[in-house]
Amino acid sequence: MKIKILLFVTLIASFGIRAQNNSKKYNTDDISSIEKKGVVLNGKSLRTNIVNNYDLKYNRCEWQIDPAINYIKGAVTFFFEPTVNGFNQIQFDLSDSLTVDSVKYHSTSLTFNHLSNDVLQITLNNTIPINTLDSLTIFYQGMPAGSGFGSFIQSTHNGTPIIWTLSEPFGAKDWWPCKNDLIDKSDSMDVIVTVPQGNRVASNGLLVSESSSGSNVIFHWKTRYAIASYLVAIGVTNYVQYSNYVPLPAGDSLLVLNYVYPEDLVPAQSQTPDIINVIKLYDSLTIQYPFSKEKYGHCEFGWGGGMEHQTMSYVVNFGHELIAHECAHQWFGDRVTCGSWQDIWLNEGFATYFEGLTEERLFPSTWMSWKQNKISSVTASPNGSVLCSDTASVNRIFDGRLSYNKGSYLLHMLRWKLGDSLFFKSLKNYLNDPLLAWNYAKTPDLKAHFENTSGQNLTSFFNEWYYNQGYPSYQLAWSQAGNAVTLTVNQTQSDPSVSFYEMPIPVQFIGAGHDTTIVFNHTFSGQTFSATVNFPVSTVNFDPVLHILSAHNVVTGIPDLTETNNHIDVFPNPTKNIININLQLNKTDDLLFEVVDINGKSVICKKENIIAGNSTKTMDLEHLAVGEYLLSIKGKEINFTKKVVKE
Repeated sequence: MKIKILLFVTLIASFGIRAQNNSKKYNTDDISSIEKKGVVLNGKSLRTNIVNNYDLKYNRCEWQIDPAINYIKGAVTFFFEPTVNGFNQIQFDLSDSLTVDSVKYHSTSLTFNHLSNDVLQITLNNTIPINTLDSLTIFYQGMPAGSGFGSFIQSTHNGTPIIWTLSEPFGAKDWWPCKNDLIDKSDSMDVIVTVPQGNRVASNGLLVSESSSGSNVIFHWKTRYAIASYLVAIGVTNYVQYSNYVPLPAGDSLLVLNYVYPEDLVPAQSQTPDIINVIKLYDSLTIQYPFSKEKYGHCEFGWGGGMEHQTMSYVVNFGHELIAHECAHQWFGDRVTCGSWQDIWLNEGFATYFEGLTEERLFPSTWMSWKQNKISSVTASPNGSVLCSDTASVNRIFDGRLSYNKGSYLLHMLRWKLGDSLFFKSLKNYLNDPLLAWNYAKTPDLKAHFENTSGQNLTSFFNEWYYNQGYPSYQLAWSQAGNAVTLTVNQTQSDPSVSFYEMPIPVQFIGAGHDTTIVFNHTFSGQTFSATVNFPVSTVNFDPVLHILSAHNVVTGIPDLTETNNHIDVFPNPTKNIININLQLNKTDDLLFEVVDINGKSVICKKENIIAGNSTKTMDLEHLAVGEYLLSIKGKEINFTKKVVKE
């Protein structure tokens, strides 16, 4: 069996191109736009309202479901430990659209109150001591209301009924009692679902048993890895199953279990083998697939994209970008889960970047276009932070430009700043941190691992690229005298929240059949660098392979200063407040700087002695009204005018 599997894997790995995909090809913007999940309607709370005074240990979920009927009936048993003294009341999130029939505690019925804010409040018959393991069972049923775009959906495919769930970010409580936020993972769980014959049930973990019971069939899944409530899922329809296998370093293989619609079996079988090289790549860059004792898998469902349900991603099709993105979440989002929706980029930014790494390593001809697309997306607007500023808005949480694309490019720049060895070593340390693995993390936790591994202080980097907004634009002016190249680098920022982005900047020099790239440590705007380039330079390119998230960059060649020419650049233009004036002068001169409005009135006028050579002067237009102005610069050998636009 293993020999056949390994031969099959070898054949797949030998292909240098993606498996053909005749269905829609998804890019990150598509994925993010369709992952705006779980919108809550009717003014309901987006977050948990429960008192967090206990630690979940185990869930046993027993459900009865007919995919032809939008209904769920079940019993959920919770094992828990109080984390406070005097514990005599416990709360769960549960939509008030569902009916609680009873709550049992050691075969005794308990009093409960199902509140209008989707909180199930249960009063215990006695006080449970702190850190004491105990349990209860909630019996309930009803038609899940859903949260607008997911949670619990009854639909059809090719005329066949299907029910599937998708709970991120706030929808788990719509169909089962739980802790509905990033508070507490259950250490393990069993999912037992009874469905009509002819259906299969997809879920988390390993399939323990499949047994007939009259006209029904019972599927029993179990997982012994900690799991967040929003990652619990079921899919019920007439699935066809088949498997792929990924070789593991110890000589064993990882099961990739695929549940697909019968009508899509043939195209799916040609595409899912792509996941073999994806998982092998992710293993090599970080740590072994986190759930290797159980499985990975794909479950086809009716949502427009994908969802990284733990150990089994739910996908609309099996295109490379989609399955690579969702698979990466098993490391970043499932093993280590964002500890706040403010930190959603720890899930989505990572999944997007690792999707990009498959382009770099497996399909290198597409790597540049992947980066260009991300930069174009982020710089389409001048502001926005990676930090999610509004966790009540599902649109903001799953903002493709910021949570996905800018988050991914933050990682790409951090990799550039630290180098591959330290970058990937930091990620391994982050994933293996015993306080974070199978638990929740926030951005400072990730930052600490990068700092501890690299020995670098990254506070400024995270302030500029994570907490604050926007991106830089660079203006380079260069000249060459013999083998000596002089380079002056100015920088403007798209948003005032950042005064300067400090980055190592790569500059490529080309000429006479040669090229070389030199990295300069850019620490302030107007900084001048000198370098030796042993060939006549004809072209200078800033950041030729796109290490840095930037846009609207300008490179200007300055004539040799031994000539009689002078050179002046004005940027940015248009501007919101500040204009920079880059001067290349042959001789020291007293220059008159004047700004005149459209009526010919002088609104700024100042005289300054400018030393020969390269210098940059700043002029503040903040006090001027929006509109067009004329800038003039006059001296003994200078008579320069330029229209300036203030936005």
